[in-house]
Amino acid sequence: MEITRRSALILAAGVGLATVPAGSAQAAYYNDYETIARIPNAHGCTAAQGFAAGGTYLYSVKIRSDDARAIIYRTNRTSGATEIMTNGTDGVAYNSWLGHANDMTLATIDGEYYMFIVTMTTEGAQLVKLKYVSKTYYKVGTFAIHLGGTAKAVSGITRTAKTSTRIDFLFKSVLNVYRGSIGLRDDSGTIDITEAFTLDTAGAKVDGEVVPDIGDFTNQGFFYDENVKDLFHPLTKGNRSIVLHYPNVTDETSGAITPDPERSFRVTSSTYPRLFEIESLGISDGTLYFSTNRSKSASDADWDGVHSFKGFSRS
Repeated sequence: MEITRRSALILAAGVGLATVPAGSAQAAYYNDYETIARIPNAHGCTAAQGFAAGGTYLYSVKIRSDDARAIIYRTNRTSGATEIMTNGTDGVAYNSWLGHANDMTLATIDGEYYMFIVTMTTEGAQLVKLKYVSKTYYKVGTFAIHLGGTAKAVSGITRTAKTSTRIDFLFKSVLNVYRGSIGLRDDSGTIDITEAFTLDTAGAKVDGEVVPDIGDFTNQGFFYDENVKDLFHPLTKGNRSIVLHYPNVTDETSGAITPDPERSFRVTSSTYPRLFEIESLGISDGTLYFSTNRSKSASDADWDGVHSFKGFSRS
């Protein structure tokens, strides 16, 4: 098992931080990343899914192929030290109630720490609330997510705001984004989501050039930076991953929104030619972190990890 420190740099194809041509002095292109830790298979869980960045730790979920089992890793984002968290509800290292666990977001409530994870199913709960204390987590809540009175299997979740009485989220299904809220201390109920906007990807530019086959890419999770109102959306195809940046997303945003051509992210990996799949993202202390499914070949596929984009920094 390989555990890499943050100083161990793995380069994607291309070199470092570049600027987009055509006179865009402020445009930025990020295609260089560093691996903080490898997230190995364990307990039959082989596929990386949900991810979130906390103040000290990065949290990532891996699931079994039948969605019947999940494990949660935490990685110290400075040292790279990684461990499987304990399911305190059942007293074991894995759980059976996160479904596909496709995306997750974090919140602090009354000084205690919580994860919200979408199951990506219409059966049972669509959202699971976990409380975590150090390296142990507990299932403390479940929610139904409904659109027009029918259960909706959303694939993405990101927090947009927290007040003294509620938490606001954006949820995503493919390219459709919805708004929904829960009471700050709620542990159950139905979230009736409403249509917010759609993410337009057609004609999106990466490094100043339109991505010609973007319609063939798979949509992954997403992340909203509530401090500056930026939304980041990863898409993947084989050994290519791109992240589109949508600026100035607010409560009033509606309709189809287009990505910023002045900031783009891409990794095309020759080291992992079978698969380099960014699952989801998060910003902590100004750094943009992400998780991956990585595979060299069908027989050499256990290379999932957590990483950061090199050169990107936000104060």
